[in-house]
Amino acid sequence: MSDSICGVWIDKEGRAHVSWRNAAGKSREEAAEFRPFLWLSDNPTDEAISGITIEDLKGDGPLSLLAHADSLEDFKGFLKVAKQSGWTDVLRPMEAQFLMQQKARLFAEMSFAEVRRCQLDIETDSEDGGFSDAKKAGDRVLAIGLRVGGENRLLVLSEETDEAEKELLLELNTALAEIDPDVIEGHNIFKFDLDFLRHRCRRHKVPCAWGRFGENAIFRNSRMKIAERWIDFPRCDLPGRTVVDTYLLVQLYDITTREMNAYGLKDVAVYFGVTSEEGAERTYIEGSKIADCYRKDQDRFCSYLEDDLRETADVADVLLPTYFEQGKAFPITLQEACLRGTSTKVDLLFLEEYYHARQAVALPQEMLAFEGGYTKSFQEGVFKQVLHFDVASLYPSLLLNMNRNPKSDSLGVFIPLLGKLREYRLKYKQLARTSEDESLRAEYQARQTTFKILINSFYGYLGFSGARFGDGDLAAEVTKQGRDLLQALIEEFDRLGCTVLEADTDGIYLSSEAYFEQPKALLAKMGRVLPKGIELEYDGRYDAMFCYKAKNYALYNGGKITLRGSALRSRGIEPYLKQLSDRLIQYLLGAVTEAPEELLKDFRQRIHDYKMPVDQLAKSEMLSQNPDNYQRNIAAGGKPRRASLEVALKMLPQPKMGERVSYYILPREKGQTSDWQRARPLDSYDALQAPYDPTYYLKKLDDWEKRYAAFLDIEPENDGQGMLL
Repeated sequence: MSDSICGVWIDKEGRAHVSWRNAAGKSREEAAEFRPFLWLSDNPTDEAISGITIEDLKGDGPLSLLAHADSLEDFKGFLKVAKQSGWTDVLRPMEAQFLMQQKARLFAEMSFAEVRRCQLDIETDSEDGGFSDAKKAGDRVLAIGLRVGGENRLLVLSEETDEAEKELLLELNTALAEIDPDVIEGHNIFKFDLDFLRHRCRRHKVPCAWGRFGENAIFRNSRMKIAERWIDFPRCDLPGRTVVDTYLLVQLYDITTREMNAYGLKDVAVYFGVTSEEGAERTYIEGSKIADCYRKDQDRFCSYLEDDLRETADVADVLLPTYFEQGKAFPITLQEACLRGTSTKVDLLFLEEYYHARQAVALPQEMLAFEGGYTKSFQEGVFKQVLHFDVASLYPSLLLNMNRNPKSDSLGVFIPLLGKLREYRLKYKQLARTSEDESLRAEYQARQTTFKILINSFYGYLGFSGARFGDGDLAAEVTKQGRDLLQALIEEFDRLGCTVLEADTDGIYLSSEAYFEQPKALLAKMGRVLPKGIELEYDGRYDAMFCYKAKNYALYNGGKITLRGSALRSRGIEPYLKQLSDRLIQYLLGAVTEAPEELLKDFRQRIHDYKMPVDQLAKSEMLSQNPDNYQRNIAAGGKPRRASLEVALKMLPQPKMGERVSYYILPREKGQTSDWQRARPLDSYDALQAPYDPTYYLKKLDDWEKRYAAFLDIEPENDGQGMLL
């Protein structure tokens, strides 16, 4: 097995530095040739420019010139001039340019198990007992935990002095140089661990020498879009290494599942099964008592830190392999693979082909809206003996059948690339099923999952505004064919005596007593309506299905309930209402025998008597903007006011956009007409001085009861005043 690139960095002068690792784990570093480049539409001058070489490209694309620079300084100077004379397009970061030029990939010959990964977690102190603030003199780092290959290395503060903390930070620099990790992983590592260490290093004049090649960390403010919300964070780049924040990966994962109630490490570890719900196998210490434990019981303190490291490693084991395989598929660093959207990555594949073919490149283009996939709910209520079928890679398969490249793809690489990636996916899908080696099966599964995501992204790329090789007309034709196919399948299932329950883009749920025990027999009968090259797959069966409304349903397989749709699994719903909804769904599906009516009655009584724990009533929301921006907007006459942001303004330290805020509602006072006027942080709850408003929360029970009245055996209250006693 040949050596693999495990790190790359372009320095301020534009020199490329590459770190290689062999099969035995030994690494070496070397310099490599690199000339930064950009595409442009017009030559800013007829005269030769020192340090710049300009080539005419083939084809009719608007970006018909390719410029290479001898140095990064020459590149930056030329870019300023080129922007004034026409269109330009620059690929960033520079490391992606290098990988594209070399047709190289990080970790190309390495398995995930061979990557040198280091988990990092810190424990801190707070002088005033609140949340630690690195800018306060006495809010120190108490310990830094490192974990490599299952072995822990704990750096613990020897005494609570500036000199000892300085020595601790220097010890970290030495440890990372010795370990030489390819990847550093942490949970919320950007916003907390590395940012805290940065400020303490600045205070003690210690360099953040955490990168390769003797380089310091580079910090900059960044933001990332997850679903419909933005998250601000202080990004940390380590030359030659990758920083992975599992806190961000968890949120990206939850976009599709929407099953997580919280993203903290302890909650995530339980969700993924790396720690049991009882938590008997790990040490727990309340945040406010960590510093006290450091002083009185360091064995327990160190056990807690070690468990945090283990959980971080185990969570990364679940989430990171897909991104690792993306890093092997795209000319991109692993860190960028974790932080960039799929359309951006797909674009890189096309640009690589165009770069080496010296073909003119299209400009990013805006797309007009077009009709999406077929989505319809056919039934409401609970149904037994449910089967699920879906069309394998519907849109990519239709694209391959059509064999049409986007209009702007003058090189004609779209369909050939899609076909090649589909072959890779099928190959690794088969290997994941048949390999006798468990570790290889896991690796092959990660690869097939990556290629599945990638080929499905080709369709999304077609209709994405900003894609260089997008084609809205082609995307619209694909969705039309998809809708027609799904309608034909629904009609055929109906003809065969099945009750169709739900259809969504490429999948169909149906109820059938006749075929429940022999779904493949039903599958075999569907061939007559399937076009050549399109496959229908049997995807599982369920004891019961609760159909609530379109794209909102619950499935029960006899052991686990799976929720789909925001109406049934909203994270913003108060815990007591979620508990009621969960009980109702469990009861309807036959998972429990206890009906929700008694629980509803119990909640009414406890809320009325002020005996309901306030954390069960509190609402939890992600901040949609930074509190200071919100405050300025309100001061300037902006609307509307938001309870979560009003609460955030009352909190210290003040949370930022993308962070979760929990609050409860106080009793109404004269002149208060809105929830935001009565919202208070959950942590400030005082049962005597600032109790919750029972009327408010009883009204929410009334609303819940009305919403699900059709599925309950009771008549809902009609007075809207909660329970009358």
